[in-house]
Amino acid sequence: MKAAEAVKLSSSELELKLTDLKKDLFYLRMQHATNQLDNPIRISQVRKDIARVKTVIRQKQLEATGGSAT
Repeated sequence: MKAAEAVKLSSSELELKLTDLKKDLFYLRMQHATNQLDNPIRISQVRKDIARVKTVIRQKQLEATGGSAT
């Protein structure tokens, strides 16, 4: 997921996407622990996607309140 894609989503869609990504990360870690993971790079990709979604959620919160990030 690119940041531009995340910005286009609504707040509820972002929350849903975040939940899905966290589930994916959990299952990927489980597969990695049991040596069933084909692509270990996928873990870092999902972690970065989670960070992107959280960043966009925070930006939208700040825009809604009109505050600054301090």
